Amino acid sequence: MNPTSSEDPVPELVLYMSMSLDGFIAGPDDRPGQELGRGGGRLFDWLDDRMSDGPNGQVFREALATGAVVSGRRTFELAGRWNGDHHDGVPIFVLTRHVDDGDVPPGSARFVTDVRECAELARAAAGDRDVLVHGAGAAQALLRAGQLDAMEIHLVQVLLGEGRRLFEALGPDPIELEPVRVLRGRDVTHLRYRVRTRA
Repeated sequence: MNPTSSEDPVPELVLYMSMSLDGFIAGPDDRPGQELGRGGGRLFDWLDDRMSDGPNGQVFREALATGAVVSGRRTFELAGRWNGDHHDGVPIFVLTRHVDDGDVPPGSARFVTDVRECAELARAAAGDRDVLVHGAGAAQALLRAGQLDAMEIHLVQVLLGEGRRLFEALGPDPIELEPVRVLRGRDVTHLRYRVRTRA
């Protein structure tokens, strides 16, 4: 949370993403029925420890405490649209390039085509809690628009070699990050960064 004062907390958009050491968030050939790609499930082994009192449990509980979700369209579809409920019924804003007539997402989800509007709607819906961001496409779009506040990267000590990269299409301008914390969990290192302005 990034409060402007004790009475006026401002929700932050925070990317939570498991990533291999070589930058992949899914193995090759990610598709329905093989949502994480070949070998991509390895990136989530640390969740076996999510109910612990250690770092893995702490980070998992922080993610669940968010007040809204922003997702990319591909992630939303591969996840079976989460049946309209990502966790505890919080609003889900799905960033997409277009919306087909009559395509109404289930539950608390809604489609948004403008990245800045999506960020504003999610912040407003989150109340005094942060917004959880899912998906490489959504993360890249929010970064390019200057709307992503922080990143929690779950760095897994594996080299996938190929697959879907998290930071594939950001453009030529550097984006500066400020390290906030490092937590060493079982089978993973959780790296939190605050996003600064472009250089």
